[in-house]
Amino acid sequence: MRSDTLARVEKAVLELFSSRDFHEVSLHDVARSANVSLQTIYKYFGSKEALVYSMLDIMLGRLAERMIDHLQGIDDARERLRKTCWVTLDYMDKHPAVMLLMFTAVPVSRHKNIGIYESPELMGAFLGVFKDGQVRGVLNHRVSSKVLLDVFMGIVGRVVLMHIVRGEKRPLTDQFDELFHILWRAMSAD
Repeated sequence: MRSDTLARVEKAVLELFSSRDFHEVSLHDVARSANVSLQTIYKYFGSKEALVYSMLDIMLGRLAERMIDHLQGIDDARERLRKTCWVTLDYMDKHPAVMLLMFTAVPVSRHKNIGIYESPELMGAFLGVFKDGQVRGVLNHRVSSKVLLDVFMGIVGRVVLMHIVRGEKRPLTDQFDELFHILWRAMSAD
């Protein structure tokens, strides 16, 4: 698919699925909004579910690239997590529709269908931060690194989602220092 067409499809998916219930949106609605043929949507995606998963993979892939960039070159586990948390909140402040799409259009049991969740590069780098922090004694070592990842993602995801649902206008990054302090205390070895 041409990049300009893909961009129109992405925009249509974000607008339609973040403002309406998943079952209220048809592929015909997406095609019309993106100004592409329904045949094109079927050719490249095959189903509404596959379309949403593909679009989320692209959108979250952009966040993943930024996260991986920020995990490089910093040796301190706390600072690596701090930077990753800031990048995530900044992305979500700027792209709230992505978060709504992920939480309203995709059941949790289907998150594994979004390719970025299975990315060895991202998950390896992210889990590596938690494992390293455990080895250095700064992160809780009584739970697995995967549990620490779940705590991190769970808290950040809930905070972002409720921020959007409540219609908060103040960016989350304005509250970053205190939010990260809470998050760090939840995971630290102390």
